[in-house]
Amino acid sequence: MTYPMSIFMGFLQGVAEFLPISSSGHLALFQSFFGMENLEETQMLFTVLLHFGTLISVFVVYWRDILEMIQEFFRGIAALAKGKDGGTPPPPARRMVLMIIIATLPLFVVLLVKDKVDALFGNTYFVSCALLATGFLLFFSDRIARGRKTAKTATLADAVLVGCAQAVATLPGLSRSGSTISAGLLRGFDRKFAVRFSFLMSLPAIIGANILELKDAVELGIPTEQLPVYLVGVAVAAVVGYFAIRLVNLLADKGKFGKFAYYCWAVGLGSLIAGIIRATLLT
Repeated sequence: MTYPMSIFMGFLQGVAEFLPISSSGHLALFQSFFGMENLEETQMLFTVLLHFGTLISVFVVYWRDILEMIQEFFRGIAALAKGKDGGTPPPPARRMVLMIIIATLPLFVVLLVKDKVDALFGNTYFVSCALLATGFLLFFSDRIARGRKTAKTATLADAVLVGCAQAVATLPGLSRSGSTISAGLLRGFDRKFAVRFSFLMSLPAIIGANILELKDAVELGIPTEQLPVYLVGVAVAAVVGYFAIRLVNLLADKGKFGKFAYYCWAVGLGSLIAGIIRATLLT
């Protein structure tokens, strides 16, 4: 791993993780067309660290929300332990914690078919078609009427449906942020709240998955001589991710979220044609 490659991968991670263009789809196509299918195996630690870099972006942008939710989480446990419900509606931050927990549950169903989902990463036709589908999803998301639901008024049913969208978006080529934000808009979420909920609900899933992957990466050995190179990529991913989150918030609020549809269509169609041409030449 060289510094230019580390910077490039950090930039790609920061952009694709938060913009609704599917980071998994881009990674799958990048590995397939550039002959880097073993990238995650040989550079597993680097891959994990890049994800932690984008997590830093979420914590920086939403640190007030995260701090408030942590405080309300423990206050809620204390209230339950003391039996003090009082019949009063819980604070929005406490409701947000419950909604995120509920929205994370559908991901456990994905674990039952994880091998089949992982196998799709090598299918460029599927990934290309999924990117095209993401484009249509984003295109129509701008045409959804503005909702007003926030953490005060959103329901657990809303959380379940947005969580199901996140589970489906584990398929390569389907954008997680695009799917969850669009699902939130369909459920009548305020546009800013849809974006905020999408990124905050990603934290448990990403942290849990990367802790497990970190264990495997450490077992493969830590290339200490490569750590400075890795950390440069992490820093790039964090900085680029920060601005990517800000951009998504801005475009979603202005109803221009669907602008990314044209990019997804271009990449999906281009990779589909490239895949057909490559298959024809190899036969």
